[in-house]
Amino acid sequence: MAHGVTASRTALETEKHKLNRARQTLREVWGYEDFRPLQDEAVADVIAARDSVVVLPTGGGKSLCYQVPALVRDGMAIVVSPLISLMKDQVDALVSNGVDAALVNSTQSMEDKADVAQRIRRGEVQLLYMAPERLLAPKTLDFLSRQNVSFIAIDEAHCVSQWGHDFRPEYRQLGVLRDHFPNASLHAFTATASERVREDIAHQLGLRNHRTLVGNFDRPNLVYRMICRGNLMDQILGVIQENPGESGIVYAITRREVDELSGSLQSQGIKALPYHAGMSDTERQKSQEAFIREEVDVIVATVAFGMGIDKANVRYVIHAGMPQSIEHYQQESGRAGRDGLRSQCVLIHSSRDLMTWKRILENSTDKNFKTAMAAVEAMASVCTSVRCRHASLVEYFGQEYDSDNCGACDVCLGGLDLVDEPLILAQKILSCVYRVNERFGAAHVVKVLKGSQDKRVVEFGHDNLSTFGLLSEFDTATIRNWIDQLIAQGYAERFGEYLTVKLTDQGRQLLKGIGEVQLTKPVSSQGRAGRSRLGDEAESWQGVDRGLFDQLRDLRRRLAAERSVPAYVIFGDNVLRQMACVRPSSLKQMGTIAGIGQAKLQDLGPKFFKAIEEYCKELNLARDQAPQETKPRSSAAPASKPSSTTANTAFTYFEKGMSVPDVAAKIGRALSTTHGYLQNYIQERSITDPRPWIETNDITAVEQALQQDPASKALRPVYEALQEKVTYNDIRIIAACLRNRQEADV
Repeated sequence: MAHGVTASRTALETEKHKLNRARQTLREVWGYEDFRPLQDEAVADVIAARDSVVVLPTGGGKSLCYQVPALVRDGMAIVVSPLISLMKDQVDALVSNGVDAALVNSTQSMEDKADVAQRIRRGEVQLLYMAPERLLAPKTLDFLSRQNVSFIAIDEAHCVSQWGHDFRPEYRQLGVLRDHFPNASLHAFTATASERVREDIAHQLGLRNHRTLVGNFDRPNLVYRMICRGNLMDQILGVIQENPGESGIVYAITRREVDELSGSLQSQGIKALPYHAGMSDTERQKSQEAFIREEVDVIVATVAFGMGIDKANVRYVIHAGMPQSIEHYQQESGRAGRDGLRSQCVLIHSSRDLMTWKRILENSTDKNFKTAMAAVEAMASVCTSVRCRHASLVEYFGQEYDSDNCGACDVCLGGLDLVDEPLILAQKILSCVYRVNERFGAAHVVKVLKGSQDKRVVEFGHDNLSTFGLLSEFDTATIRNWIDQLIAQGYAERFGEYLTVKLTDQGRQLLKGIGEVQLTKPVSSQGRAGRSRLGDEAESWQGVDRGLFDQLRDLRRRLAAERSVPAYVIFGDNVLRQMACVRPSSLKQMGTIAGIGQAKLQDLGPKFFKAIEEYCKELNLARDQAPQETKPRSSAAPASKPSSTTANTAFTYFEKGMSVPDVAAKIGRALSTTHGYLQNYIQERSITDPRPWIETNDITAVEQALQQDPASKALRPVYEALQEKVTYNDIRIIAACLRNRQEADV
């Protein structure tokens, strides 16, 4: 028994030591002080060789969850990735950070592949990237199974499941990896996966005693806007003109639309290129590389574009048509703002989109037509609803949204213009549905309300109905959109093969005046709804010298071109903004900026420092300014403000003195999330005593370290002064209580 306890304690101490090494690696290689929410738990699983399924939304930092442990664990990690371009970009980024990474793909020469094989034999490769087809080749499996493989990370793991939105048969075969690498742990990573998909992934890969981690699906830095289609080109140009010189993606449903839109944008002087499956591989590659290297600002594409893009500074994503499902929209819109900075997601939709997807799905080889159409209709409901966009998306994936106002969508920011008497208008529409005996689709109902002399309207005698011509003053698109809105709010529903519109019980009650409804005014009266109405981005530019930022961005573009790598591999926008805010007076000071690791500081630091020095001398500017308070030195994205049900429940448990792990278990949230709730509780309730959650000895030591430099808000010196024996979370708790105590004494 004693031996078992000792062995267990030794294993825990070893794991804790490796976690400390992981945080140190994160600081030294990537330049971040701590992990984002849920990253720490995902990293811990990989370090402990515990199989896992990790769902982190785009921009949540999935890649660090396996890249950091690969530098901590012994042996070589294998990363399975679906696209050559994505693998190349990630390897380029790792190499620029001083990491021994490599890839093997079909575009390499035999000499290049042989060189990688020799490096693997010598134990020089820490991370090896491969496509599933390449990894599953018998010769490859035979060679790698004789190497010291620590773990295998499967990126875009939703491709494993037939229920995933991008199922790929070759991914399904990855289940054989367990037999070939019995001592390696397996880890599946994806941005979007329902519970059904997560379970299927674990089953197909043969995961053992695995843990499933699901991050917060909300992206608080994204401003969502969903508008009815008017003059499409004007609407798209409006968004682009709000973001001059910034990178953006425009998605269209069909190849023809992609070609037309990209041509129109080019004629307007916009640097834009198309991307779709009808182009040759060479043409697509050129478009993608031009976008990644910032030679063009806009890529116009079908959904064939995006999975291989690891570009963090996409400032806007425009959908020039409704996506196929909420899963697709979450992933496609999520390509905006991956650096955590405020970005726009604009979805321009029309009633025709539903029929377009119906036609595409009918002609596809997908046997699950009903399931696919249900997903399309769920997306249509989100588009036409008048409910908070963040709440709608988060709750679709089974999570609570703990805020009454997201402050980052057209609904919550007052971007929707509502009709004055929605009940009367809704009753007119529903009455027409009822009077045509609920046997016709929305297009026919619109014709009756519009007063059309269409052959079928006259043939069925619907020109004699009391609702005939009742909305003749409105255009067809407006009336159709109102029908869609009533369906989204549950007052009507589409039914059967021909999408017949029928009343729901709730709709019948509304006809009697029972219930509340909201309908938006026609798109022509909504205007462009520019940035001023949908949230001010000024906060993310607070203190940033825009002139210096532009010069640093030009320097980044030149260096990226010289090295034939994507611009973000040099530095991300967030790092450049911090440089242009702080204006460091030395390389040492530059090294304190989040996102600058040691290798990049040595390699790129002098070039960027020279540009900063010349700019500041010319304009006689002060140096070493305070960094932006809105972006602390951490890789963590700002969490959505906790309130209502979940946070209040956590607060109640904290009042009873319960520990963070116990509260996390009670409320069903990750430890990182619960720590955030505790910090909010301490702040809101002005708690001054951290003893319910922290050991007394640690409190004394931390407070003494904090008081060495009371004006400093940096935690890293405290962490290092205590020889990394107290966690950052504990330091934050003690610091918050100390501040409350000092404020109370004033």
